Amino acid sequence: MRLGLMYAAGYVALIWAVHIINVFLFGGVLTAFGIHPLDTSSLPFIFTSPILHANFEHLMSNTVPGAIFAFLIGYSGSRVFWEVTAFVVGIGGLGVWLLGGIGTNHIGASMLVYGWLGYLLVRGIFNRSASQIVLGVLLGLSYSGLVWGVLPLTPGVSWQAHLFGALGGIAAGIFITSDDPPALAARKQQKKAVKQSARNNM
Repeated sequence: MRLGLMYAAGYVALIWAVHIINVFLFGGVLTAFGIHPLDTSSLPFIFTSPILHANFEHLMSNTVPGAIFAFLIGYSGSRVFWEVTAFVVGIGGLGVWLLGGIGTNHIGASMLVYGWLGYLLVRGIFNRSASQIVLGVLLGLSYSGLVWGVLPLTPGVSWQAHLFGALGGIAAGIFITSDDPPALAARKQQKKAVKQSARNNM
């Protein structure tokens, strides 16, 4: 639990510190370090855009759900947390860069929020964990309203970041194995050993 709390607190501290510094020391100009679709000079900003926010309302909307999801993923361990986050930022950021619309600037931790939630919703299906399936169902019911965020319904809202962030989280749920239950990990290892043995005997 301590590790989960550490990641939740770290997430909140980071996005709030960056916003306060941006507003009070830089006059808000750091928001330029968001994702500018199809602008090659903004590709590195894939890594900075999730920690930048347009205003305090924008920041607040991502604080609580992000902290909850960071806690739940961080609870599984540092490796899981960083692997999931890498999937979300990588797939989400590239998706926005490719399809976000020329002339726009995408910022905000909602990419992380949607990505982390996407992971939590599907992970139990792929690692066959009853507790994670139950957690996914509960989160799905609690945050069902977020589904509208992946549609282009609200002007000025980066639905592309929501959509591709969620897809990154789902991909993480499918491919990441570092939080597999011991029994499932053992079965996978056994199957791998059997296949390797069969190849050696050919």
